[in-house]
Amino acid sequence: MTKNPFSTADNTLSEPALRGGGRVPTSSRVYRELRERIIALDIPPDAILVRSDLAERFDVSQSPVREAILRLEQDGLVISYPQSRTVVTRIDPARVREEHFLRTAVECEVVRRLAEAGDPEALKKARGFLKMQEALVDDMDQVDLFKQLDEAFHEALFSGVNQPNLHRHIQARCGHLARLRTLDLPSPGKTAQVLAAHRSVMDAIEAGDGDLSVRTMREHLSGSLRRMPQIVEEHLELFC
Repeated sequence: MTKNPFSTADNTLSEPALRGGGRVPTSSRVYRELRERIIALDIPPDAILVRSDLAERFDVSQSPVREAILRLEQDGLVISYPQSRTVVTRIDPARVREEHFLRTAVECEVVRRLAEAGDPEALKKARGFLKMQEALVDDMDQVDLFKQLDEAFHEALFSGVNQPNLHRHIQARCGHLARLRTLDLPSPGKTAQVLAAHRSVMDAIEAGDGDLSVRTMREHLSGSLRRMPQIVEEHLELFC
């Protein structure tokens, strides 16, 4: 049986639980921090989540923990057994392909619209994230920050067509794909490939070429999917 990741004296959850002050509902803060750790594989597949332990770590009642776990179940990241336990799901290759289909369909439409009539300020912001990524390429000590900038870049594209809520929806529905990308990003040369792809997407958008924007985005989003067989072979214990 997989060890409960919250059974030690580790206090890493206490500090994040305080972020955001009183502006964010407690259940949302718990959900956000648990989801981030699951996506980052800090909480790996098959890990057991005990509500009482989580409530203690976050210094909250069990009610917001239950709400957070329900949201994680809706995301497909955990499964709860009645009167028993909650377990982090393994990465499901079939679900990865389904989530990739969803994300590709939506994000290709986003870049097409940006190429046709994008918000200059949003495009300027996206370029800014690329400049920050440049400083982190191939620095594996900063891979987490590089990943955050990657997500910020894509969020800026959605904002450019006034669809920030859709970006959050896609993120929530693509947890298995996100975990695959977590495994893929540290691969040699991967961060450089991501940066080059981002540049190509921006160049196509700024040239006003909708078809090229779609092709470059589709190619960019398909990298980890193409490598999935190799990633599965290297991390069999994390997959269904």
